[in-house]
Amino acid sequence: MSFSHLASLLTPDARCVLAFSGGLDSSVLLHQLVSWQRQLPQLRVRALHVHHGLSPNADSWASHCLQTCQQWQIPCEVLRVQVDGHAKGIEAAAREARYQALFQQLQPGEHLLTAQHLDDQCETLLLALKRGSGPAGLAAMPIQRQVGEYSHLRPLLGLSRQQLEAYAAEYRLRWIEDESNADSRYDRNFLRQQILPLLQARWPHFSAASARSAALCGEQEQLLDELLAEQLAQLTDEQGALHFPPLLGMSEARRHALLRRWIAQQGGAMPSREALKRITDEVMQSREDANPSLIFAACTLRRYRQQLFWLKPQPSLSQHSLTWHDRKQLLRLPDDLGTLQANPAIATLRQPTEDESINVCFQASGYHYLLGRAGGREMKKLWQELGVPPWQRERIPLIYYNQTLICAPGLFITREGAASDEQGWQALWLQQQ
Repeated sequence: MSFSHLASLLTPDARCVLAFSGGLDSSVLLHQLVSWQRQLPQLRVRALHVHHGLSPNADSWASHCLQTCQQWQIPCEVLRVQVDGHAKGIEAAAREARYQALFQQLQPGEHLLTAQHLDDQCETLLLALKRGSGPAGLAAMPIQRQVGEYSHLRPLLGLSRQQLEAYAAEYRLRWIEDESNADSRYDRNFLRQQILPLLQARWPHFSAASARSAALCGEQEQLLDELLAEQLAQLTDEQGALHFPPLLGMSEARRHALLRRWIAQQGGAMPSREALKRITDEVMQSREDANPSLIFAACTLRRYRQQLFWLKPQPSLSQHSLTWHDRKQLLRLPDDLGTLQANPAIATLRQPTEDESINVCFQASGYHYLLGRAGGREMKKLWQELGVPPWQRERIPLIYYNQTLICAPGLFITREGAASDEQGWQALWLQQQ
């Protein structure tokens, strides 16, 4: 048996984690990994089975996977997930929940292997055509991709389902059949049951030809990535904000290509062509004093001072308050904002009096006088002078003595909070990375 499709992706001492559904495809891949491991004892293989809870047979499928792995002496773990199909549909929601659970279980140095094959690739390409996708969507599924620090590999992508069935018959493999695969209401099942058989009857090599088209689209996207990478890096700051005015002088094709890659870097889903035009018309070209935004699924695109920001949901903390009782201890801030630390070695803030408590809030209003600045400022004007976008202002910890604003650590100190001698202290905001 040749394992060339595995050897081309994996080193002999690789650490493999198989997404094992128990169906034909993943059963074949698991058997191949077990057989290859017998030749390469240093190869490490374990399996993860995602229990979606969508089928009355889900428990028996999990039991089958555990028994199969026990028989072949492969560690296996069942991951239970919750699937909410209201927003994206059950297929997309289940896929998203599955991959999220799988990647969360990976250890450093491990590779995730999934068992999509040539016919799956053809279906993915046809679905992309149905959506009116561009080259990135038509590239379908890559044989390998990087997700954060992990590699996601699809070793069977060059093999047809017919080849997998022949392999399973030769080695007398047992697998489960998901009853939902017979439901043609799902787009992928409709293609698999009613469309692809007609296409392959007329053109027997249709799936292989489709895979070549997808690979060519993938090459074109990779080339664009390489050509645009330097320019995109020049336009993007350390926080991921995009300086957009240069884009307005470009052709629409180049502007859209850069926007797509910037959004992908922020972890956003690929926007439609119409959505990209709205970013230009309604956000980048809106009047200077406007505060435009567009909502994309769970994220929001906003503009501030000639920059675009891709924002994940962030709750307002304006009503949240904490009391810092012991400055020898770090004060943990809500919503993963990090901690506050008191540094007694540097005197920038005065010590509180006996009747003053140290409070931390996330909202300020009124008129304030800052240390080192002539005259006072309205709080809104202060935030503008400091260049703090509106959506960040209620997520910055503000230190008060009772009801008196003392400082925003790292940003400003008020005259009322400034140290007048060497007996003061410094507040440090240690932000979570």
